[in-house]
Amino acid sequence: MGVHQVTASDELLKEFSEEQLQQVDAIIERYQGKPGSLIPVLAEVQGILGYLPHEVQRRIAQGLNLPHSRVFGVVTFYSFFTMVPRGRHTIRVCLGTACYVRGGKKNLDRLVQDLGIEAGDTTPDRRFSLETIRCLGACGLAPVIVVDEDTHKQVKERKVREILQRYE
Repeated sequence: MGVHQVTASDELLKEFSEEQLQQVDAIIERYQGKPGSLIPVLAEVQGILGYLPHEVQRRIAQGLNLPHSRVFGVVTFYSFFTMVPRGRHTIRVCLGTACYVRGGKKNLDRLVQDLGIEAGDTTPDRRFSLETIRCLGACGLAPVIVVDEDTHKQVKERKVREILQRYE
């Protein structure tokens, strides 16, 4: 007997494979009845699905016998969790003072134009998610763009497209 009972809201989960949903249910089942399990469950589920939409949160709440409002509160409180799909690659543009005055804003504007999204969004093909950050602590390398774990230093606006081409 599985954790989950099929409901009409399952229609909203169609973007996930049956295998992914079975993995989610297995995670929930493994943590059932264990105090303090919500954050580990959310982290593992997000690792599988890439994000935590409302219907997945409801599934977790039901499986852990928690109110949906508690699950939602944790997801929205911690910046690690996201309720929107993420891209395969995350682009972070530093807008700290040193980066800003050396062209960080121009780099951001170029990315917004080239990707067709605003900071905080993901491209429709889920290739890239675009974020801004206030300071990376790499002021001597300004302006800085980080793609996944790769730090690109002293980025000029004309080099932004070239950087993006490295990531499929």
